[in-house]
Amino acid sequence: MMQDINIYGVFVPAFGLLALAACLVQAALRRLLTAIGFYRFVWHPPLFNLALYTCLLGTAVALIPVMPR
Repeated sequence: MMQDINIYGVFVPAFGLLALAACLVQAALRRLLTAIGFYRFVWHPPLFNLALYTCLLGTAVALIPVMPR
């Protein structure tokens, strides 16, 4: 189980920070893919964006080591 992170006395769930990080990475990738014209080959861009976010979040969760209590 992931531990909560203490930010100036406020306990924030680690999953929330991972979700925010995945969102920021996805926003950067979306800009890059738009700039190179990748979305011309994608059938449903919002569905692709959701799948991209899900893959990024899953990767982030898998890479974080689990701390024992």
